[in-house]
Amino acid sequence: MTELLEPRAIGQALVRRDGTDKVRGTAVYAYETPVLEPLYCHPVQATIARGRVTAVDTTDAETLDGVATVLTPHTAERLASTEDAELAALQTDEVAFRGQVIGVAIAETSELARQAADLVRVTYEEAEHDVTLSADRDDLYAPEKVNPAFPTDTDDGDVDAALAAAAVTVEQTYSTAMYHNNPLEPHATTALWDGSGRGFLTLWDSTQGVHPARSTVAEVFGFDEEQVRVICPYVGGGFGSKGTPHVHVVLAAMAARAVPGRPVKLALTRQQMFSLAGYRTPTIQRMRLGADREGRLQAIALDVVEQTSRIKEFAEQTAVPTRMMYAAPNRRTTHRLAALDVPVPSWMRAPGECPGMFGPEVAMDELAEALGIDPIELRIRNEPELDPESGKPFSSRNLVACLREGARRFGWDGRDPRPGVRNEGGWLVGTGVASSVYPTYRQATSTATIRYEAGRYTAAIGAADLGTGAWTVLPQITADALGVPSEDVDVLIGDTNHPVASVAGGSSGTATWGSALVEAARAFRDKFGTDPDDGDEIAGSVGKNEATETYTMAAFGAQFVEVRVHADTGELRVPRLLGVFAAGRIINPRTARSQFIGGMTMGLSMALQEHSVLDPRFGHVVNHDLAEYHVVVNADVGDVQAHWIDETDPHVNPMGSKGIGEIGIVGTAAAVSNAVHQATGVRVRDLPITLDKLLDALPG
Repeated sequence: MTELLEPRAIGQALVRRDGTDKVRGTAVYAYETPVLEPLYCHPVQATIARGRVTAVDTTDAETLDGVATVLTPHTAERLASTEDAELAALQTDEVAFRGQVIGVAIAETSELARQAADLVRVTYEEAEHDVTLSADRDDLYAPEKVNPAFPTDTDDGDVDAALAAAAVTVEQTYSTAMYHNNPLEPHATTALWDGSGRGFLTLWDSTQGVHPARSTVAEVFGFDEEQVRVICPYVGGGFGSKGTPHVHVVLAAMAARAVPGRPVKLALTRQQMFSLAGYRTPTIQRMRLGADREGRLQAIALDVVEQTSRIKEFAEQTAVPTRMMYAAPNRRTTHRLAALDVPVPSWMRAPGECPGMFGPEVAMDELAEALGIDPIELRIRNEPELDPESGKPFSSRNLVACLREGARRFGWDGRDPRPGVRNEGGWLVGTGVASSVYPTYRQATSTATIRYEAGRYTAAIGAADLGTGAWTVLPQITADALGVPSEDVDVLIGDTNHPVASVAGGSSGTATWGSALVEAARAFRDKFGTDPDDGDEIAGSVGKNEATETYTMAAFGAQFVEVRVHADTGELRVPRLLGVFAAGRIINPRTARSQFIGGMTMGLSMALQEHSVLDPRFGHVVNHDLAEYHVVVNADVGDVQAHWIDETDPHVNPMGSKGIGEIGIVGTAAAVSNAVHQATGVRVRDLPITLDKLLDALPG
């Protein structure tokens, strides 16, 4: 059991420390880094989905006044490691997907670089491509593992026999679309190569992890890590897409090495982000539930089909949350991949849990309707005492409390279970609910230092703040560990010159970095007491949380949605969206509420609007900008509320906190779908829920 901090600063809704700089426009992002005489580069991208580059003519581009050079697969340096094919920029003539980088133009201005890139003439030998995902392909395969290291399949009991014997069954197929992360700040890097001696590379990069980025770049180029510095004080959003370096980082570094001593800036355009910065794979989910007449599950089975790229495998862990969510004696989950001629999928907010809770939570709603049981009551009846997969106890599990508190706040009681019966002035009104879950992680790769100088404490750790609040909550944690007011604590983050820190991913940032800061602060107090001298400094590191061997750790939540569907036009409105979460101790209510609401809003966007449309003829996403890739905005939802219950968990970390950045998106889309069905009687099992899927089936 972990010794919990006594909360003083923790729990206070302190204002974001970085807020003023961001509002005033003085926060410096990667592309805006002030450097002397920068050059700019613009990628040249493949216009075929599969084949080979046979010739590249850069003559017209390089004769433009102000163009420094154009790198191609024939002129670019050879990288030390090409093991990660996504990062092997300009190392081969082979084209694996449309939009792949096949060159880069470097020039005195961004406009000139773009013009030069457009003037590069490329000749191809084109091959037949395949970009179509379906569940009946004959080349689907089982990956060795799913992200990050979960078993691909699980099989407990006799699912087929249990389904055959069940009093009530639900067997349906659900699908989620391809989604692109689309942070407001594009993926961008400013790079400077000092060619003297062994050379030194500085990257001002928009990243969720400066140390992981440094490690990756050093490996690709064959550098010692001490030859690379990555700086990132601010990130304009990432949603997972900046959690691992993509090819643009390598491209910027290559460009800088081609012009030693001059900094080079590269920012992907919005269109380029749809090919080069990852995305969430579409999924096809065959869901089967079997229950007795009282609604107790006898069997759960989820078979998932998704896509990956031919050049690099990424298997989203879509079926993993089903393994532990509800009690059932017979359970089976599988993942199968189709390797296609498409860009490489990657992390997107709550990978696995987000798409993986859509099919199961809609299926639970369908089962509740078939049984004539309230959807909340059905979930409560299947609440497990232990983790159904591992048999471990939960360190804390308050899903039932979230469901009941959410029902109270939302006004669930008195809900008419019959679909399509509530009509208010031509609008069909319905409500829906879904559960959410996200595992509680703490990485074992972070160190922090505490230093005292001139009456102030400075905490240093190479963490990243995506807008999640690290600049604010880390001083709160440090202050409580030191026993001083939070205003006496400064924090330094976002630079590999600071102690090593894990990536901001998996909702693990605060738990990991905060734990390291607590270790450093406690060591500081043990060594220097409460009256330190100027210059006193000490480090502390976080290791593996041994309690994970004993307990299953996760945050839980419940989302409630009210929808209105126009009976004549199928227009869909969401006047109310409410979530209640059990996420341990809340460090800062102000930043936490922002995270919960942001996640729920992104889940609403997934439910109603987001869909990357891949044209099978050409192999690229055609709605590759924010004019046509629609996301939810303020006008799309009336009232959004995030609440939480008091939860004490002494096993997760010294703060007693759980991750909150991702759980808000989990379950939201299913709750919307369930509400649409209750309003209209139409069950939409394929996201997004657009009016064309409703209009023909609406009551006349």
